[in-house]
Amino acid sequence: MGEIIVGLDIGTTKVVALVCNVEDGNIEIIGMGKAPSRGLEKGVVVDIGETTASIKRAIEEAENMADVEIEHVFAGIAGRHISSVNNSGTVSISRDSRIIALEDVQRVIDNAQAVQISPDSQLIHVIPRQYIVDGQEGITDPVGMTGTRLEVDVHIVTGSITAVHNIIRCVNNVGIEVDQIVLQPLASSYAVLNEAEKELGVALMDIGGGTTDIAIFRDGDIWFSKILPIAGEHITNDIAVGLKVSYEEADRIKIQEGLPRLTDESAEEERIEITTLAEEKKLISKRKLAKIIEPRLEELFDLAMGEIEDVGYRDLIPAGIVLTGGTSLLKGLPEFVSERYDIAVRRGRNPTGIHGLRDIVESPIYSTVIGLVKYSVVSKEYIHRFGNQRGVRQWGGARLQGDGWKGLFGRLMRWLNRFLRG
Repeated sequence: MGEIIVGLDIGTTKVVALVCNVEDGNIEIIGMGKAPSRGLEKGVVVDIGETTASIKRAIEEAENMADVEIEHVFAGIAGRHISSVNNSGTVSISRDSRIIALEDVQRVIDNAQAVQISPDSQLIHVIPRQYIVDGQEGITDPVGMTGTRLEVDVHIVTGSITAVHNIIRCVNNVGIEVDQIVLQPLASSYAVLNEAEKELGVALMDIGGGTTDIAIFRDGDIWFSKILPIAGEHITNDIAVGLKVSYEEADRIKIQEGLPRLTDESAEEERIEITTLAEEKKLISKRKLAKIIEPRLEELFDLAMGEIEDVGYRDLIPAGIVLTGGTSLLKGLPEFVSERYDIAVRRGRNPTGIHGLRDIVESPIYSTVIGLVKYSVVSKEYIHRFGNQRGVRQWGGARLQGDGWKGLFGRLMRWLNRFLRG
């Protein structure tokens, strides 16, 4: 058996743990656990106990299926508290040989990440987009090159200290360490985008239950990221209020019926059966359902496209939009977005090259957790090639550990926790 790598997607509506055996770069799924998410709102922990319990259920199910004991995870993060900015840094190469060394790369990244962030925020990612040596752009690895001036363009992601450490604490409470916190749309990109799209220019929209995560890629790298506090739960709530049905019934209607088009004349005549709060069966027209769903989708995508236009990237995504996340399964959604914004749109498909029990994670709702595993494989390969310090800086700013699980005390507490779990 190779190395066990675990992705943990802690979402607003679900928690998913994916256990993979990775050997020679090959990823084999050997276990998966899923539990309803409790204690989160729009990606942010609001109840430590409830969130811990949800994570524990998903972890235990994954451990039982994979027949392994999970000790470390790569965990995703989203939420309105996430911010991002692009920045650059420059250093001089003063040694006689003018050969760029690893420490020069570390210096220039330190220089680029020296941006002012609020006291209640912390770095999550500092991702180099390109290096520039004496004016020559597009360099991915400058070590060993000759030059007098080294520059770097980076994408910096920050998040609330409280939000980040609450996620870590919930995972630590289950007796598991967090190897790295990863921005969810960045993780999802590893699952659903291909290299051609990322080179040409593409927008990824991961529409979950509580948030819509946006990431724009161009020239192979991430250029922009944004988390919007509007997503699938808002559509379900609108249906529940508009049709006077329970939340569960509204979710069923959303999933089964999708998005009837107002331009479709048959929508006025076709009827669907619903169960009201009074537990009465009732027939409504598909047009009525469409009039409830479409305004919320218009709000969501107008907001998303507005963010893209505000940063001047609307004309820099010729590959269009790739939709993923649970809400991307809404019937008729790609066509709706494509027609409204005159842009190419497709649903994301989970990646090839994944082996084992891949049939259990075929749905786009698992894009983030698959992406977390793929991201971890790539980052570990980078760290192996360039060394731990540079690798961590490249891929995640810093390794994040909870306060209560360090050293000998932490190991004893993890052992006790697992003993009590049986």
